[in-house]
Amino acid sequence: MNGKATTIRTRLERGRSALGPALELVHTGRAPTRAVLTAELGVTRATAGAVAAELEALGLIQVDSRPGAAAGSQGRPSHRLAVNDSGPVVLAAQIHADGYRAALVGLGGRTVATAPGRKTVSADPAQVLGAVVDAGAQLLRDSGRRCVGAGLAVPSAVAEPEGTALNPLHLAWPAGSPVRDIFAEQVREAGIAGPAFAGNDVNLAALAEHRHGAGRGAQHLLCVATGHRGVGGALVVDGRLHTGSSGLALEVGHLTVNPDGRPCYCGGRGCLDVETDPLAFLTAAGLAPGPETSLLQQSRELLRGRYGDPAVRAACEELIDRLGLGLAGLVNILNPDRIVLGGLHRELLDADPERLRAVVADRSLWGRSGGVPILPCTLDHNSLVGAAELAWQPVLDDPLAALAASQGPA
Repeated sequence: MNGKATTIRTRLERGRSALGPALELVHTGRAPTRAVLTAELGVTRATAGAVAAELEALGLIQVDSRPGAAAGSQGRPSHRLAVNDSGPVVLAAQIHADGYRAALVGLGGRTVATAPGRKTVSADPAQVLGAVVDAGAQLLRDSGRRCVGAGLAVPSAVAEPEGTALNPLHLAWPAGSPVRDIFAEQVREAGIAGPAFAGNDVNLAALAEHRHGAGRGAQHLLCVATGHRGVGGALVVDGRLHTGSSGLALEVGHLTVNPDGRPCYCGGRGCLDVETDPLAFLTAAGLAPGPETSLLQQSRELLRGRYGDPAVRAACEELIDRLGLGLAGLVNILNPDRIVLGGLHRELLDADPERLRAVVADRSLWGRSGGVPILPCTLDHNSLVGAAELAWQPVLDDPLAALAASQGPA
């Protein structure tokens, strides 16, 4: 083989090996132009151009070769890169204590379509998983989009590599339910193409916020959030979820923040899980929850609409103090460089940010030495977006292989 042919083959191989890293840079917004992509990949301009062109040919990104120059800039502006809004999607599904939600999510964490469902979650996981997959399949039929995988978020620790829900305390599922296998089977039966994955809802919320939301750029991101019931936590370190040896790390809901507090479903007392979740807020405000909407929605409406009510304000302050105590303990142990709060905790932060930050600073060594930024999560349905990230990961790892493997019905 002559030298020119060898050079072409080497460039081609290098370019194909860069497809995944390049797609992830565009997917997370870190490479808005071809010039940035070239610098981030450490390749030549020609290789970066070839990589971008191949990703565009695969229908994953769009390349604008005629962008307008910014005011005051010199020289020819670089081609702009963006995810393809009309490209493939993944099915994202979430189960919670009050039902489920299905969504189609494209690259960049962009939700294309969503469908909520109110359903009593029975002791048989297959029933609600079948319902959420049916809802997702209908979204796919209506959209006509190609699907390349599916991801599921559940309010339970998910053991790896088995994919079992170990402690679904707020659902009636048996401990150890094989949720990933059941979900994958339902996805196949619905004719949905691509692999299927499952994970803990707060872990996935943290992943989504790190890639697309309030956690961008953090090296050690702590996420604490309420679901419809209970409290979860997650840690993202250098862009990867810290899940422990078998997927069970950061069960922060069972930190004791009130030794004489409410009995917890885990058998303890005064856990963050039962002291700072939506039911705890409604109870502290002296209200009995109604059946019309979810506990989380009722809590949000109460906090937003009646914060001036002394009982509501007192309940808010009580939960903030409990939450701050738990966050301070986590700061002492984990030393994060950023904390993001979701669910009802985001609403508590918005209601009285100074009180929460003061409690954390007063009770934590690192908080007193300079403070840890505490921010609200910014993504709507971030657990769904995180479930989509699970499904997108094989494509981000190897676009050519993943797209070839997911050939199937739209």
